[in-house]
Amino acid sequence: MRLATWNVNSIRARVTRTVEFCVREHIDVLAMQEIKCKTEQFPYAAFEEAGYHVAAHGLNQWNGVAIASREPIEDVEIGFPGMPGFEKGKEGPDLPKEARAIGATIGGVKVWSLYVPNGRGLDDPHYVYKLDWLDKLRQYTADTLAKNPDLPLALTGDFNIAPTDDDNGDPTVVEGATTHVSPPERAAFAAFETAGLTDVVRPLIPTGYTYWDYKQLRFPRNEGLRIDFILGSRAFADAVHGAEIHRNERKGEVPSDHVPVVADLDLSGADDDDDLPMIFG
Repeated sequence: MRLATWNVNSIRARVTRTVEFCVREHIDVLAMQEIKCKTEQFPYAAFEEAGYHVAAHGLNQWNGVAIASREPIEDVEIGFPGMPGFEKGKEGPDLPKEARAIGATIGGVKVWSLYVPNGRGLDDPHYVYKLDWLDKLRQYTADTLAKNPDLPLALTGDFNIAPTDDDNGDPTVVEGATTHVSPPERAAFAAFETAGLTDVVRPLIPTGYTYWDYKQLRFPRNEGLRIDFILGSRAFADAVHGAEIHRNERKGEVPSDHVPVVADLDLSGADDDDDLPMIFG
């Protein structure tokens, strides 16, 4: 299986580019974030013509997640159990759930496409929501793997966190002043290790960014962030034998500000004696 995650930053604006990437790179499963459209507005036909099934979840022109797969998509879940909601100026357990998580089983692998809340600012209610959202996702992951420790599980997507200083090349992203690099956010990311997950790309590609802001020539100056990840359970990580960050997708006409991250898996049987290290920084 060749699995990719990509914050496409509006699928309707970039459908041709996205499908062409999938076909050219022989992608079997693509997890998409920020599709920025309602479910019924997703450009299904372009993917179907290229041989892909699609499951999508979008509520409006913001957020939105989707999964495209050459194999049938089964057991689709909209949101994970315990996922909190958000509405500015309001609190409580019944706030509306944003379109930030879709999960499905493909070829025996449980794949989640996730768009973690941005946080906006260290004193913003959205930051508290972000940390709560991440903690609830960690709880779901730990509970799932406790019940089924041999499950190949992948949490993929835009985590809106640069876990280490080496993952931050943007001079405007500063600890103590902005989100994405605060100690609580980094601790929330690292906590996925205790839940049973590993960053399957970093051992193979130790450095490199996945996002560059459109402003201030961030891409030509290579002032980016590494915030897009594929985190896998032990059964998933054992099957990974290759990874790529497609930096060139930030070039050309109408690019997303993120680039695809790819993991190659051999699901015919993993070697238990050749475990990938759990590296979170």
